[in-house]
Amino acid sequence: MTSIARDASATTPRVDWVDVAKGICIVLVVMMHSTLGVEKAAGAEGFMHYAVAFARPFRMPDFFLISGLFLALVIDRDWRLYLDRKVVHFAYFYLLWLVIQGATKWPGLAIDEGIGAVVHQFLVSLVDPFGTLWFIYLLPIFFVFAKLVRRLPPLLVLAFAALLESLQVHTGWMVPDEFCARLFYVMLGWYGAPRIFAFADMVRGRRGLALAGLVAWALINGAAVFGGVATLPVVSLMLGVAGALAIVSVAALIAGSSAAEPLRYAGERSIVVYLAFFLPMAATRAVLLKTGVISDLGWVSVIVTTVGVVAPLALHWLVMKTGWAKFLFVRPQAFHIDRPKTPLRETGLQPAR
Repeated sequence: MTSIARDASATTPRVDWVDVAKGICIVLVVMMHSTLGVEKAAGAEGFMHYAVAFARPFRMPDFFLISGLFLALVIDRDWRLYLDRKVVHFAYFYLLWLVIQGATKWPGLAIDEGIGAVVHQFLVSLVDPFGTLWFIYLLPIFFVFAKLVRRLPPLLVLAFAALLESLQVHTGWMVPDEFCARLFYVMLGWYGAPRIFAFADMVRGRRGLALAGLVAWALINGAAVFGGVATLPVVSLMLGVAGALAIVSVAALIAGSSAAEPLRYAGERSIVVYLAFFLPMAATRAVLLKTGVISDLGWVSVIVTTVGVVAPLALHWLVMKTGWAKFLFVRPQAFHIDRPKTPLRETGLQPAR
């Protein structure tokens, strides 16, 4: 959910397990949207419904925790550079892909309700995130908050964020609701980064113990989810942290293997997938359900998920290979508010480290 790679000015080497973890997270996110979309359209559930439910406590917490892992490297930058990398960067891609996604829905809305309805929906999308784009809308808000509280005691900020999560705020407006629900994990990623990296190293050194811990975690998480207690205050926070660490453990264990390479590749470009999965996902779902070539909704969801992950990566490869429509994934210099004196290498869409 910022493919939490690095910004264009970062020179820090990539960490393999971090990219693998992001790959796992982006697959889980696409899987959720794909499965729930298929089930809603079909009016029935498939076997993937249970996988989506199992992942719910930790799917987004882990993405936000990873989003905060590298904040310490940039938090003390001057405000102009920080805002350029952490706010303007994401605002550009949000507005661009808002228009792209809206183009698939707004013509029909204009025909049914008039152009005023389209203008209204666009303006609403500026304050209430549009569809699947809410993640990159919220990230700049978290980054600005982190900058503002960087001088405060970490335990105080974490306690405040834990309280917000436990209050389970539901106003109907996504910005405050998701801010309260996810702030703790961004702050935990930031403050706890040294310990999280040390934890990943420990997992790699004690594989047997790590595997036993993962089995225990899976049983507890599954019991909480299917027992109906996973969303209770405090319980949800505990499951979120435990699940995030479980994903870190899995990523640390498999990173460097050939089996993990697709996840690492997707994780390194997870924002690319996040921005562009909606259209191929929706198109594949419509074709499969309309033709009925596959009757099992679980397998339909698997195929839709696969296309939703692979198609954006293929588009990104094509764009970067040809240089055509590069603006889809690389922010043009014209949309920077802080231009470096020396050219910076931009290799793609690289959200903030």
